[in-house]
Amino acid sequence: MLQAYDAKLGSQSKIAKMFRVSRKCLCDLLKLRRQTGSLAPKLHGGGRQAAYEGKTLERLRELVEQQPDATLEELRERTGVMCSLTAVHNAVVRLDLRFKKSRCTPANKTAPMLSSSARRGTSGRPR
Repeated sequence: MLQAYDAKLGSQSKIAKMFRVSRKCLCDLLKLRRQTGSLAPKLHGGGRQAAYEGKTLERLRELVEQQPDATLEELRERTGVMCSLTAVHNAVVRLDLRFKKSRCTPANKTAPMLSSSARRGTSGRPR
């Protein structure tokens, strides 16, 4: 689009129609190129820095590998990083690690929800 503009193949409006974009889109691209000399996207504007980076991220990896059934709260305490449990979870996800349940934990209760005398589809009242 900018090559067509530079080659003077038409006005801004005609070139915008040719490429099926708004004239404003072309104007914004021309302005960006004029101000920066490039069409590269701008750098990330900010946001909160990750709680776990570098050495603390590697320490978290070691802790999960040593004790895969550790809770997020235990991992946060052991790394000494002051952050939310969500931040610990996000770091574990970035490391592509999986939590494993401890074999010492009792099994989940798997009892039927209805008593054996109840009939399905009824309110439980005798007819």
